[in-house]
Amino acid sequence: MKYLHTMVRVKDLEASMAFYRLLGLEETRRIDSEEGRFSLIFMAPPGQPECPVELTYNWDGDDTLPSDSRHFGHLAYEVEDIHAKCQFLMENGVTINRPPRDGRMAFIRSPDNISVELLQEGEALTPAEPWVSMPNTGHW
Repeated sequence: MKYLHTMVRVKDLEASMAFYRLLGLEETRRIDSEEGRFSLIFMAPPGQPECPVELTYNWDGDDTLPSDSRHFGHLAYEVEDIHAKCQFLMENGVTINRPPRDGRMAFIRSPDNISVELLQEGEALTPAEPWVSMPNTGHW
């Protein structure tokens, strides 16, 4: 068995692509179907084209998207410095739903309500502010 990709439907392609770029993903492949009126954009971490998330965008809109994608679970990415990544994301308008109070794990959500888990590479970082006293926001 071979892992291929994870697919998520997106309402606003540009906003979703911008979000995944903030995480550090790059567009690795794109399929635009005139006949099917959809685009498939594959985005993956640098040097890992075999681990993409597929953004599926229907050109005529998609009223079938659920209001909450919790049944999906989440995407997960390992990061070199969880404190620095969360700070960067926050400075760029991303809400940190579950701050990395433990120096190891955080959760955020994409513009399409997809839960994304960030995990610290290696050992947990020493707990630090502003994360230690930051409350959870929403759900993840």
